[in-house]
Amino acid sequence: MSRLLTVEGLRTVFPTDHGEVTAVNDVNFTLDRGETIGIVGESGSGKSVTSLSIMRLITAPGKIAGGSVTFHKSSGEKTELTSLNASDIRRYRGKEIAMIFQEPMTSLNPVLTCGFQVAEALRLHLGLSKKAAKARTIELFEQVKLPRAAQLYDAYPHEISGGQKQRVMIAMAISCDPSILIADEPTTALDVTVQKTILELLKTIQRERDMGMLFITHDLGVIAEIADKVVVMYKGKAVEQGSVREVFSNPKHPYTKSLLACRPPLDKRLRQLPVVSDFMRENSDGTFTALEKEVGATVNDYVITGEERKQHLTEIYRQSPILQVRNIKTWFPVKRGLFGRVHDHVKAVDDVTFDVFPGETLGLVGESGCGKTTLGRTIIRLIEPTSGEVIFKGKNFAELHGSALRAMRKHIQIIFQDPYSSLNPRMTIGNAIMEPMQVHRLHANNSVRKEKVVELLRKVSLKSEHFDRYPHEFSGGQRQRICIARALALEPQFIICDESVSALDVSVQAQVLNLLNELKRELGLTYIFISHDLSVVKFMSDNMIVMNKGCIEEMGDPDEIYASPKSEYTKRLIAAIPAGL
Repeated sequence: MSRLLTVEGLRTVFPTDHGEVTAVNDVNFTLDRGETIGIVGESGSGKSVTSLSIMRLITAPGKIAGGSVTFHKSSGEKTELTSLNASDIRRYRGKEIAMIFQEPMTSLNPVLTCGFQVAEALRLHLGLSKKAAKARTIELFEQVKLPRAAQLYDAYPHEISGGQKQRVMIAMAISCDPSILIADEPTTALDVTVQKTILELLKTIQRERDMGMLFITHDLGVIAEIADKVVVMYKGKAVEQGSVREVFSNPKHPYTKSLLACRPPLDKRLRQLPVVSDFMRENSDGTFTALEKEVGATVNDYVITGEERKQHLTEIYRQSPILQVRNIKTWFPVKRGLFGRVHDHVKAVDDVTFDVFPGETLGLVGESGCGKTTLGRTIIRLIEPTSGEVIFKGKNFAELHGSALRAMRKHIQIIFQDPYSSLNPRMTIGNAIMEPMQVHRLHANNSVRKEKVVELLRKVSLKSEHFDRYPHEFSGGQRQRICIARALALEPQFIICDESVSALDVSVQAQVLNLLNELKRELGLTYIFISHDLSVVKFMSDNMIVMNKGCIEEMGDPDEIYASPKSEYTKRLIAAIPAGL
């Protein structure tokens, strides 16, 4: 293999009002042609800043403060990228080193068609004519397996799915036949089936073009699927690196051990997930103390025996259901013509029936568009059902209106998928949590309500001083805890968790899942847990529903469904889960 990239002693800093923050600190690695290096770590570990430093996309006042990034040409000539001026680096960016950014919707210009944006890169770097650039773009769309490639050339980003937008980004990245492809979290929050397709596509493109690839993710399962070597980053430093097999089978650093342990296993059922603090203790001076624990032994400490699970399920199912969903349909009309006549319906939820019992967690799983989120919102009448019944504690939700509906909603709350967009950016998180108490006139006055909010913040492992801070001042995991506290503000009996951990790092995800289970036991809660991640649903659920095209594909005990899925759709979902090593 010939060398493509050498990173030595890379250091990137950002000055702040409180002093200089070192985002990347003395990072070293090499990348060869045809090789994939996985860079893994939590949000804030420095993995994305490392890739942006290589691309020289660090914006002022941030800067590369030390080290070198050397690009090796096939001729044997070397170029030190950190020393190039702005115009010279543009000749390498996109043409020699291309990047797939994390969020395709924000990376694509919403007012330009997908085809135009890819063709623009071809015309800029390769000097193609408008006609030739369009023809080449359609070829690229076909290469990345986009359906109706010619029609999608004229489609806008909002008109295509998340997986299709990611393919457009891949087409743009490979358009100039780069030597190195940097993929920054290209599969985060995608369905497992879409994720598998994207990973297979990237591997195929890499083999065909003999590219080197840097694949950045927080998911070690994905790294095991695609990478040859892995670099584990923690607080700006590369704390461990080596071949994937070597690092996964014999991790040395406690942080690597924690990342491997906190992913929900498919072969056993755990009481709680291991977290970073099981393997290392962070000290006040920024250092850490390693706790001498091994991954397998720590995971086994939390295993639930078959007898324990049987007893737990017996206690749940000897009760009467708290929620009964009967023949629910939620259809959306498709209108055409000048007068908007209805000529068809999108059957988002189509004749769904099930029961949920007190203290149970019902898992609802399926790909995007299967109807699981629409079903969750229909249950609490955020979306009006077309027909059917939702009976909560003997009362039919569909027959309630006005104050009676508001009073019933107090008992059923929802935690939305995106915590940032579900919090008002202009409202402190204390007031956001207090607001539902005020609307429902819960507690005597605002002074008592504030005490309750502080109590809730502590319950979700936040602090009383967080009361007066705004959503943007918190991390993704902390914002999700705020949304959980807000859902608990009205002391509900039932909570619908809608993709509430889908975009979180695996270590933060483990903390939030443990918190949800802890609150369930402490407060006697019942959950519907909606997710596209089957391993997470299996960990959380007592019972599971697999949805496809608005209907129930399969329903039953999660362990039995995973061990022996009956439908082809369920088999395909399970087969798409990254297997690891």
